Amino acid sequence: MSADLTVEELEKSFAPGLRPAVDRVSFHVPAGEIVVLLGPSGCGKTTTLRMVAGLERPTGGVISIGGRVVARAATGQLVPAQHREIGMVFQSYAVWPHMTVQENVAYPLRHRKVSRADIRTKVAQALELVGLEDYAGRSVTALSGGQMQRVALARALVYQPQLLLLDEPLSNLDAKLRLRLRDDLRRIIKETGVTALYVTHDQAEAVVLGDRIGVMRDGHLLQMSDPVTLYNRPADLFVANFTGASNMLEGRVGEGGRSIVLPGGGVLPAEIPAGARTGEAAVVAIRPENLLLSAPGNEGAGLHGTVVAETFHGTQTVYQVEALGVTLEAVEMGTVPRFAPGAAVAIQVPAAACRVFTGRAAERTGIDAEGRGGH
Repeated sequence: MSADLTVEELEKSFAPGLRPAVDRVSFHVPAGEIVVLLGPSGCGKTTTLRMVAGLERPTGGVISIGGRVVARAATGQLVPAQHREIGMVFQSYAVWPHMTVQENVAYPLRHRKVSRADIRTKVAQALELVGLEDYAGRSVTALSGGQMQRVALARALVYQPQLLLLDEPLSNLDAKLRLRLRDDLRRIIKETGVTALYVTHDQAEAVVLGDRIGVMRDGHLLQMSDPVTLYNRPADLFVANFTGASNMLEGRVGEGGRSIVLPGGGVLPAEIPAGARTGEAAVVAIRPENLLLSAPGNEGAGLHGTVVAETFHGTQTVYQVEALGVTLEAVEMGTVPRFAPGAAVAIQVPAAACRVFTGRAAERTGIDAEGRGGH
């Protein structure tokens, strides 16, 4: 039976005086939900997962699984990992090479005093779930990387854990296998109904897999939202940039609070945050796919620019366009590029696609150094 997970004010410091690896992180995962922790290397996402697993001792906060406290730093309470009823899938396949597929999956059941008949039934069900029912008698060393990771997943699910933890399980696979297993993972997890906490640095994985996504940076949880909200309503510039809003325009809030006035005098219609003052400094984040390019002279196109570079990716084209005194990135789907370098273009930017940040949310600290996810 799956259980909910509650993390309250969780902290982890590895040495006195150093910045905490995890700093007062709180979130709740209802039973049956998949939550993905997303962020760059060193942001604290894996340390958070390891504390939930019982592999790291928290230095602050409380962790509860199914209403049962498994870690409370203030009292030193710590339930060992083997008593938390969790399944884990690691970055490395972590299968036993001297065993067959069936023996690998059966291993957790043998240590739980399950009858032989039940073991056979449960193993068969788990292998069918991950699509390996025809490989039961094979040695795991004869499998591909993707198949070995499916064995690890079946082994983690076979005893019906309360909580499934996955630590970048696709990162060691080649691109084709990673896409195939990524698409299967959500279906498999949802079919079992298990609560899952998934860690990744890849935004595409996070969007496909997560019911909600939590973006972390420097030990802090910056935002926890469903994928649509995260992409369209990022909490600050770091979240916007990390999830792909690469166009950042600095300006000031215009009269009436319906536009941003850019340094060169251009005016960009935008939805302004409540409380923003006329003349206040602001940064506009725009996703490349929300810049709409067309031939010059198109009615309703408010901006004009020049294509300075074009990169064809097979199913899409990325354009670098000079406009408003800056270089903007635009992405168009399609197998044929429409504009060559030097071409003049009209640019439409829907006001709803302009995410405006003011005050602390507009701070750019760390964006250029850490870059975006999803590569």
